[in-house]
Amino acid sequence: MAPMCQYSVAAKDGVPNDWHYTHYVSRAVGGVGLIIMEMTDVEPDGRISDYDLGLWSDDQIPAFSRIIKAVQQHGAKIGIQIAHAGRKAEDAGQPVAPSPLRFPGPDYKQPRALTTGEVKETVQLYAEAARRAVQAGVDVLEIHGAHGYLIHQFQSPLTNQRDDEYGRDLERFGVEVIQAMKREMPSDMPLIFRISAIEYADGGYELDHAIKLCRAYKEAGVDLFHVSSGGEGVAGEKKPGNYPGYQVPFARAIREAVSIPVIAVGMLESPDLAQSVIANDDADLVAIGRELLRDPYWTIRAARILGEETSIPRQYRHFF
Repeated sequence: MAPMCQYSVAAKDGVPNDWHYTHYVSRAVGGVGLIIMEMTDVEPDGRISDYDLGLWSDDQIPAFSRIIKAVQQHGAKIGIQIAHAGRKAEDAGQPVAPSPLRFPGPDYKQPRALTTGEVKETVQLYAEAARRAVQAGVDVLEIHGAHGYLIHQFQSPLTNQRDDEYGRDLERFGVEVIQAMKREMPSDMPLIFRISAIEYADGGYELDHAIKLCRAYKEAGVDLFHVSSGGEGVAGEKKPGNYPGYQVPFARAIREAVSIPVIAVGMLESPDLAQSVIANDDADLVAIGRELLRDPYWTIRAARILGEETSIPRQYRHFF
């Protein structure tokens, strides 16, 4: 299950609530193998909105732990996507970013550039969030380095116009975040990195730049790449696809170039298509997003369509 923000009003303090508990546990009951909890931010002003989740305080750990334990009791693995929205933090008093460049659109404010010292402090915020997630009991962690959020802003030449070490080396911030989080994780816990393979924006980076980033991130400690696209600026001449599997070629290219497992995502809700992505060695895992919002039992239904055995909850067997 791909991470999808819930914007639950009752979560204004960053703490997951009964909505999140029901939301995630029901997908575990429905047979999802790995659930990645929604974008969870490392500080209050790092959220997209005030209704997003956060792990900036130890006080937030118990609510996450309650969900994680329940999901695991139903046979699923679970992780948390750790993030910072950067200049896309809509409810922050003044967002922060690598450079003082405003994200296009009426909902976004003028950000200020982080100082070099503040960048280093932000790296530590990611590490502290990782420690809390591990304490809460996760099986994996994911770093959000896609869709125009803070790490993406640092790794993109469109939005990183700094003249310090974090501007001269576009992957440096991401590398330091990876290394800092890995130090807080058990040695056998996988670290996933979600990356935008291309940006679509005019002058934005292409697949060759993403592959260069992935090589640096793999060396820093990433175990899997979750391959998406877009998110930085307004789409230019090149537009994102709007057809099933349009991002799969990006996943395959990164898998082949970097020799590392990848997760493919994006309109893969057809069971036959999802199965073919794995069978054709395009990717090692398939992430389902919106379809799992529509149908918590998509995994069971897909398995039956494909003629595969699945574990249907005893209470539901008569109806499947």
